[in-house]
Amino acid sequence: MSTRDPRPPLTPDLLAADFLGYQQLLTDDERALVVRAREFYDAEVAPGANQRWLDEEVPRHLAPRFAEEGLLGLGVDGDEPARRTLLTGWLRMELARVDPSTATFVGVHDGLVMGTLAVCGSEEQKAHWLPRMRRAEAIGAFALTEPDHGSDVAGGLATSARRDGDAWVLDGAKRWIGNACFADVVVVWARDVADGQVKGFLVEKGTPGFTATPIRGKTALRAVENADITLEGCRVPAANHLAGANSFKDTNEVLRRTRGGVAWEAVGVSVGAYEHALAYTRERQQFGRPLASFQLVQDHLVRMLSDITASLGMVVRVCQLEEAGERRDEHAAMAKAYCTSRMRDVVARAREVMGGNGVLAGHHVARFVADAEALYSYEGTREVNTLVVGRAVTGHGAFV
Repeated sequence: MSTRDPRPPLTPDLLAADFLGYQQLLTDDERALVVRAREFYDAEVAPGANQRWLDEEVPRHLAPRFAEEGLLGLGVDGDEPARRTLLTGWLRMELARVDPSTATFVGVHDGLVMGTLAVCGSEEQKAHWLPRMRRAEAIGAFALTEPDHGSDVAGGLATSARRDGDAWVLDGAKRWIGNACFADVVVVWARDVADGQVKGFLVEKGTPGFTATPIRGKTALRAVENADITLEGCRVPAANHLAGANSFKDTNEVLRRTRGGVAWEAVGVSVGAYEHALAYTRERQQFGRPLASFQLVQDHLVRMLSDITASLGMVVRVCQLEEAGERRDEHAAMAKAYCTSRMRDVVARAREVMGGNGVLAGHHVARFVADAEALYSYEGTREVNTLVVGRAVTGHGAFV
């Protein structure tokens, strides 16, 4: 007698990895949008994802399609009402489940840049940029990290800004800046030499003194074009100073919001790797039986599913706190640290159950294994996020 469970999932549109049915916390309209987005991602983003990754090709051609589907700027207040955090997080997970590189490309434009404008921009700046960015008529980049300053960027940021008449002059360097080589506008964070405060500026494409050079040879998120930026006497109009970006506290408000989004992306990477591994073990025959019928393989699959379920529970709860106005820095920090750590374990198990085929790009999981390393590090390393939580629970800062 077959031991396969003939029962259907809780609802036909649930992901196999959504074991406890968290998707059902969305409203009917939100679930309909999620299913529509999933179909779009599967039909238009998934095909070619492996080859784009191998070729280091950014899927810029997909940006207008995201706009046509109404999938840009959903969580951003501005010219349209923002959607619920739970919905926007779920959509980020769905995209990372298919292609982490595309999720990062969109996340920089959508979350970091549009999010910065929403939080720190003047009404005029929002009115000028947000509608264009929602329509993918303008692509954004976010320049905070520097060659010598990552985790310590709050106190160590070295790029300078100097007021000169009706302009600001920026000098310095940035590193790992996604979308920078082709962006229409780059949010650059620099320290005002007059008061020592970190401020934000909108540097538009073609501004003299701004140079972006692609970073080649990456082994993770290869379909994201990261760049080194140099700023040499780069003059931007005074009107391009972000009105609400006048200290690192303002910068951190943006990062607090987006850090939770990276946790959602980590869940998506885990889900994508699990789905491919599960399908492989059902189809692959060894000793005359599907791999999925062996106890040790099922143990790996269940551990993966358990990690995904626990991570989903955490990011869902953080979204609920956000919507209730009760989310704190340590909540997002814990989610980012935990979900990316569990993601590393999930992708490793996915690779393991696939044996040698797990290292071939054509079987997908190798891409997730590599991309997981980037998500594990950016938007705050596990160690730094752990210290944010540690400070909250002990009352003692241990960063230095």
